Amino acid sequence: MRKTFRYRLLPTKSQRTKLDPTLELCRWVYNETLATRKRAWEREQKSLSLYGTNKLLTLWKAARPELNEVYSQVLQNVQERVDLAFQAFFRRVKAGHQNGYPRFKGYGRYDSFTFKPYGFGFKAPQNGRLNLSKIGSIKIRLHRLIEGEIKTLTLQRDRVGNWYACFSCVVEPKPLPVSPQVIGIDVGLSKFAALSTGESISIPSFLKRDEADLKRIQRKLSKLDQGTPQRHKAIKALNHVHIRIKHRRSDFAHKQSQQLINKYQIICFEDLDIQDMQHHGNKRINKSIADVAWAQFVNMTTGKAEEAGRLVI
Repeated sequence: MRKTFRYRLLPTKSQRTKLDPTLELCRWVYNETLATRKRAWEREQKSLSLYGTNKLLTLWKAARPELNEVYSQVLQNVQERVDLAFQAFFRRVKAGHQNGYPRFKGYGRYDSFTFKPYGFGFKAPQNGRLNLSKIGSIKIRLHRLIEGEIKTLTLQRDRVGNWYACFSCVVEPKPLPVSPQVIGIDVGLSKFAALSTGESISIPSFLKRDEADLKRIQRKLSKLDQGTPQRHKAIKALNHVHIRIKHRRSDFAHKQSQQLINKYQIICFEDLDIQDMQHHGNKRINKSIADVAWAQFVNMTTGKAEEAGRLVI
């Protein structure tokens, strides 16, 4: 099975001057690839393949020499993402959906790039450092060992400028001893989850916990002029609060799902169409649904169950 191991990177100032431009160049290749495929269809009714767009990279590198500063397979992966976006679009069209055409990426909307396959553009971390082609040796915070066979490495930047290394690995499942216990779970807004045993998990309300901070910063932000350093600083502070909420929510879901996996062999969740609930709900209810993040909890439980030999229904 595939499993991702995520670690915080601690790049120097000079390394950031390589990482950030790499993201921008990847964004340019993404948009140019999308535009080329769009033009080919509109003008000639011709559908360009992934291989056809790969051949264009040589021409683009001649016109924009700075593209040579990015590892070649990173750029190929960017075009692969465009191809996957088109494949997903055609699947939706075939299923009768009208929307979902691939979109161009605006500034700040492209946040990761991928090295693949393992052994060419990067090496496994050694002595607390990660060696990357065209970028150099970056300090990495290895809080746990990487397991299995590394297949790809994705470097990701969050909204406040922190960088992370995500290793996608093939690992062997680690089945837990078979348990005779079965549990049914009903998620809700008054309680995070009600268990068929009569127990319940209370809602931690991560958004409400930091709502005062969010409102204070948003009020300040609304009074600042566009493009000013003060507004940029306020936006960064707002993003810090949102990242903090996101990490707390993720940590809670990880811990609760692991407790369920350790104890129960079969876990049955209430079948909910969360998007439909948000579509028909009011603003207050939608805010509460987003805060509890049921889908994240179910997805984490499902992933842990696969590795532990449990069953989620």
